[in-house]
Amino acid sequence: MNVQTRLFRGVLTLALAITLLFLLIPIAALLLQVPVRELPALLRETAVTSALLVSLKTSLIANILFLAIGTPAAYLMALGRFRGRPLLLTLIELPLVLPPAVAGIALLTAFGAFGLLGSTLAQFGVVLPFTQAAVVIAVTFVAAPFYLRAAIAGFSALDRNQLDAARDLGASEAVVFRRIALPLAADALRAGWAMAFARGIGEFGATLLFAGSVASLTETLPLAV
Repeated sequence: MNVQTRLFRGVLTLALAITLLFLLIPIAALLLQVPVRELPALLRETAVTSALLVSLKTSLIANILFLAIGTPAAYLMALGRFRGRPLLLTLIELPLVLPPAVAGIALLTAFGAFGLLGSTLAQFGVVLPFTQAAVVIAVTFVAAPFYLRAAIAGFSALDRNQLDAARDLGASEAVVFRRIALPLAADALRAGWAMAFARGIGEFGATLLFAGSVASLTETLPLAV
């Protein structure tokens, strides 16, 4: 191994060490503030248990929604060729760059009592803001783009020859999607779901503005903290 190779590997190792220290030291400092012996007692507190249940319930519903609807949508976005596709890809990722407070205001503007759709929904007795449904909507809004982004990338990487071969053998589009595309893109879908779940379970700003922080109703674990 020559000097240049050793020097380059040393630079890579140093970069990795700095990255890990930068990311892990704040987390370690936070964990050290709460003694491990006190964690079981903290988790048994009513406020913590209630907030945890709200977080898990709303995140579960949000995950089911964006998995059930987002997966076929991502498949179409990845393999379809239609006018306006680049614009749609940009719009799908737009919530990723919105500050949490702006995301909450956007949801209020859309679904609030005097919002774009809220006034129409109110005529049918549907009021979304400051309800548990609002938490689900907020979590879905901020988390779904993470899943869609990974799912579109996963479906785009598929070998189209395999899909075409299945069609030539008589498989319907639904069968191609269910039996071939989904298994082949499974790793990307799982990775996208993990990122979306993590983003959703930690959602704070949009939830606070759109759903409020009512104990046992809309107060999620991040809001309780």
